[in-house]
Amino acid sequence: MSDHTTARESPVRRVRIAIVGAGFGGLGAAISLKRAGFEDFVVLERAGDVGGTWQANTYPGAQCDIPSILYSFSFAPNPAWSRLYPLQREIHEYLRRCARDFGVLPHLRLRHELLDARWDESARMWRLRTDRGRWDAEILVGALGPFSEPAVPDLPGLERFQGTVFHSARWDHEHDLTGERVGVLGTGASAVQIVPRVQPRAGTLTVFQRTPTWIMPHPDRPMDGWPRRVFERVPAVQSLARTGLDLMQEALVPGLVHRPRLLKGLEWLGRAHLRRQVRDAGLRAKLTPTHDFGCKRPTFSNAYYPALAAPNAEVVTEPIAEVVPTGVVTADGRTHELDTLVLGTGFRMTDHPAYTLLRGRDGRSLAEVWDGSPRAYLGTTVAGFPNFFLLLGPNSVVYTSQVVTIEAQVAYVLSCLREMERQRLAVLEVREDAQRRFVREVDRGLAGSVWNTGGCTSYYRDHTGRNVTFYPGFNRRFRARTRRVDLTDYRAEPADEADQAPRHRHPVRTA
Repeated sequence: MSDHTTARESPVRRVRIAIVGAGFGGLGAAISLKRAGFEDFVVLERAGDVGGTWQANTYPGAQCDIPSILYSFSFAPNPAWSRLYPLQREIHEYLRRCARDFGVLPHLRLRHELLDARWDESARMWRLRTDRGRWDAEILVGALGPFSEPAVPDLPGLERFQGTVFHSARWDHEHDLTGERVGVLGTGASAVQIVPRVQPRAGTLTVFQRTPTWIMPHPDRPMDGWPRRVFERVPAVQSLARTGLDLMQEALVPGLVHRPRLLKGLEWLGRAHLRRQVRDAGLRAKLTPTHDFGCKRPTFSNAYYPALAAPNAEVVTEPIAEVVPTGVVTADGRTHELDTLVLGTGFRMTDHPAYTLLRGRDGRSLAEVWDGSPRAYLGTTVAGFPNFFLLLGPNSVVYTSQVVTIEAQVAYVLSCLREMERQRLAVLEVREDAQRRFVREVDRGLAGSVWNTGGCTSYYRDHTGRNVTFYPGFNRRFRARTRRVDLTDYRAEPADEADQAPRHRHPVRTA
């Protein structure tokens, strides 16, 4: 089919399962479907390659802040990571390799951007429209990715800036920053990695900081030599290391969720790191967080503070009043002359544009139903959206690798599919009362958490103040709850004779 063929001109193709997105979530779902014996599925990806956030975020210094052994599929260990904390290009290549090795490539449809997805009540089918064709699917899996849509701040005058502007997730590699007056807006995880790479090249670097971030010493190290040899020769050692790192991450849960004062030791470590690397008292005061450790996403770096302390760098804490053709004007009336402005302003979490494209049983979009405050059952299914499963949905994140969450949710999806086949069901939709119970449970569990009480504003919470990100407990509990579906939480519709045609039944393997 030609790239120029429109969705309207294309024939409708029918599949059992459609997956939207080819990052960790989409590929994890696709691989697990293949391993379980489901073959009738398609993966629709708007980009020209797999990888999700690790395909899009190519800014200098891009690196994961979860150890590589844990930030990978449990069924696809990689003994050849070059570092303890993986670099962007390695993660991207790892996902490419997984797609190839597990036979997902024939199911991929790259450069297929979803334009619309509607539940057809009469046909009991999802009608999907992409910019390259239409699809009908019995099951829809949304692997949209929480870090896939850049958030561009609404700054007065931004469109008038005569220099270069780009978001960290849309890095302009053709633009040379050497000798330029560079401004970086934001001090989150991306900015912490970008600043040390840009500062040595820039003529001047101005970092516009709204809230200082907790920066911890980075324990990263090369993984060549004996660790790699051991992992290659004795895979069980890497599996044990994964379990050990997982338990270390889990050890933070009591402090994060139940008793934030248990995190004071980490707060002390962060302050010590700042004192050791920043000698100037004025700069140190600007960089000292006023919220509790963990309230906002902490990050690791041994180079961020020294870059800010360099002679050509400045940290500006005054709010931005407007952008003018030559730079940024702050509330104190000062104009900061710039050639390039880098937006390290994160992503659209609660108002992801894809939410406007998904329309459920009553025709309302997911964006309309949620109204900026996402709610789901086990972070995976949504009342009013039959046969729809959302990966990394609201209140699904456990405080470890998000790949752990994805694998747990995919196991839940497979459990639902098996029950649908076993009981010959055409429709499965979570009950509104079950979803409400889960939301109430989550809200109670997170009420005393550091994210809710730590004195900060973060993307973990929506405009109402509700924590829409985390599951309030250990990942082992989340995995246990998602191991098998409880059909009493769902409204189920049996399949009719047409729905039970052999084409729609698939071999089911329990392994």
